[in-house]
Amino acid sequence: ILDYLFMPNFGASLHILKVEIGGDGQSTDGTEPSHMHYENDENYFRGYEWWLMKEAKKRNPNITLIGLPWAFPGWIGRGQNWPYNHPDVTAYYIVSWILGAKQYHNLDIDYIGIWNERSFNRKYIMLLRYTLDKQGLQRVRIIASDNMWEPISFFMMIDSELHKVVNIIGAHYPGTKTVANALATQKKLWASEDYSTFNDEVGAGCWARILNQNYVNGNMTSTIAWNLVASYYEDLPFGRNGLMTAQEPWSGYYAVEAPIWITGHTTQFTHPGWHYLQVDGHLEDGGSYVALTDGLGNLTIIIETMTYCHSQCIRPPLFPFIVSPQKATFYLKGSFVSKCFLCFLSLQVHEGMFSLNLDVDEVYTLTTLMTGRKGTYPDPPQSKPFPSNYKDDFNIRNPPFSEAPHFADQTGVFEYFVNTSDPGDHIFTLRQVVVQRPITWASDADQAISIIGDFKWVNVTITCDVYIERPVNGGVFIAGRVNNGGIYVRRSKGLFFWVFADGTYRVTSDLSGKEVLMKGMSGVRARAWHTLTLNLRGSSASGSLNGYPLWENVTISETSHGWAAIGTHSFEFAQFDNFHVEAS
Repeated sequence: ILDYLFMPNFGASLHILKVEIGGDGQSTDGTEPSHMHYENDENYFRGYEWWLMKEAKKRNPNITLIGLPWAFPGWIGRGQNWPYNHPDVTAYYIVSWILGAKQYHNLDIDYIGIWNERSFNRKYIMLLRYTLDKQGLQRVRIIASDNMWEPISFFMMIDSELHKVVNIIGAHYPGTKTVANALATQKKLWASEDYSTFNDEVGAGCWARILNQNYVNGNMTSTIAWNLVASYYEDLPFGRNGLMTAQEPWSGYYAVEAPIWITGHTTQFTHPGWHYLQVDGHLEDGGSYVALTDGLGNLTIIIETMTYCHSQCIRPPLFPFIVSPQKATFYLKGSFVSKCFLCFLSLQVHEGMFSLNLDVDEVYTLTTLMTGRKGTYPDPPQSKPFPSNYKDDFNIRNPPFSEAPHFADQTGVFEYFVNTSDPGDHIFTLRQVVVQRPITWASDADQAISIIGDFKWVNVTITCDVYIERPVNGGVFIAGRVNNGGIYVRRSKGLFFWVFADGTYRVTSDLSGKEVLMKGMSGVRARAWHTLTLNLRGSSASGSLNGYPLWENVTISETSHGWAAIGTHSFEFAQFDNFHVEAS
């Protein structure tokens, strides 16, 4: 999978990897842990992004690395849901991530963003540049504002200091268009997030069209796909919107989707540092072409003839257009007259002129390079559903990642924990560690929740040992048939079995806990281990505490299927152990 993504001259052969700087908050399909959950806390081994960047660098030492925050841990806001009230604190937090990447992983971050698809703040940008320089990070360049072309372009035009410190203007989903102010800045323009489309043939056509036309129409010299690889539960928002699909770690199955090969048409035959030739890249009967050179005599031309029906991206809306089969004639001038295009062996170049018959919905690459290859591996293992009988006791002394496998945190962060104060069976546990609402990017729920399993599950038995750490008003839950996650987690329905530190229990049909189906006394207290069991069969549910029935005959009406889940009543410390789900 990693080879198909990052290995040069093989598969997608990506030039750029942009990662999220985890901020403990929901960022579309889940939360990613921060390197600083709290102000006096630093840990540069949480999450998977460090590992991913190192794996990319192993395959392509020259790959460009970019970091961008979506959310921020709550302490940065000093009680407010805003990262710019104390810009010096926010700059320190971001620069610490860059320094940690180098100190602990020998990773050099090349570019840093401001705040994904949210407001920018001049004082913060200036302080970020100052803090970077003070820490010897003059080489790290700033991208802004990872939103729309405006208003950042306008302010750069009237503010010479801001113009000086912003190196790249990055826009999201620009629809291949730019604006006059952005062009007038004479800065490099990037589609710093684009694509975000289901990775079937239409998604590949979207990707082919914008890779060319972002430059042809909008002078953008980089296009970055969200997302890299669909390695999250498909029924979360934007399922299979990655360049390839690898969403079954339990089976090992993956699919090399068409966008991988579309990417390779450009990335295998160009490199960072190559320049686009300033030509009118529109074809007479629809479609586009771009031409790039390394300045050393090599030339690559990429042609796409994607039709309207086969190249619509998820956003923005695309106005209808017509592409027809055509014969296109190209004229080479100057040092390119004598070039031989080795990857198109039947092409005859006569006195710098050649013609091609172009069909519709095709991509052609003509190049003087000899290095590209499609790349193949043996077939992956067979696809399998999530195991119907799954257990995890979290007994790993030195885990390779901070999170447990297959759990997908949707609000809060659940991490492996060594409970040194417990002399018994719960030394190694899974702990929810976010105790203050993060500075949110999406509508995180008020409760922490991590989902797991098969979205199609109907009849399940879920058992988990739970440990409430917060006295008086602490609480935890286990749940089944959970029907929402990602940016929609706040509206999650299902069947939720709660116990609280005040000795009560509740059964609700929603994550918010407002739709109460049953309640009563349980005797549960904080700082003691208890075992919860939830049985869902058809339209009926029952629950047990420590092996004894606590409630039964609750009717399930909100959802017919969904994930299993664990979670907490609020942003609070709580632990989980010996998780077991059995589906039938």
